[in-house]
Amino acid sequence: MDGLDQLISLGPALGVGSRTFIIQLVLVLGIVVIVGWLFMKRGAKQLAVRRLLVIAFALFAVLTVLFPSMLSRVANLVGVGRGADLLLYATVLVLLGFLALQEARTKAAEKRTTHLARRLALDEAEQPGSYRERALRDG
Repeated sequence: MDGLDQLISLGPALGVGSRTFIIQLVLVLGIVVIVGWLFMKRGAKQLAVRRLLVIAFALFAVLTVLFPSMLSRVANLVGVGRGADLLLYATVLVLLGFLALQEARTKAAEKRTTHLARRLALDEAEQPGSYRERALRDG
């Protein structure tokens, strides 16, 4: 039981009456709902690597909610003063990565749209001979 006692000592008291328990419950439920929604929305088309990353991130998020002192210990190991600072730095990195990925996807979508619009314009364009005849007849 020494290992279990040590694990419990990393986090706050989990008494149902405490305020800490309420925020922990809300945060863990939020994480579970968001991860579930991501899996439902993406379906089978989502790569296995993405699913593993989402599960790992969700597990990390739940552990940091339940055991906040563990995050502080990890922060101290890597040379950051507080766990909250480490979490902020990691969030900034993830956000910048997400923005770069979205920018690349947006540019690719714009290129596809431009190509399709040009192809459609060429396909629906009136032939020069019939345009000339119509112009001479109407003009």
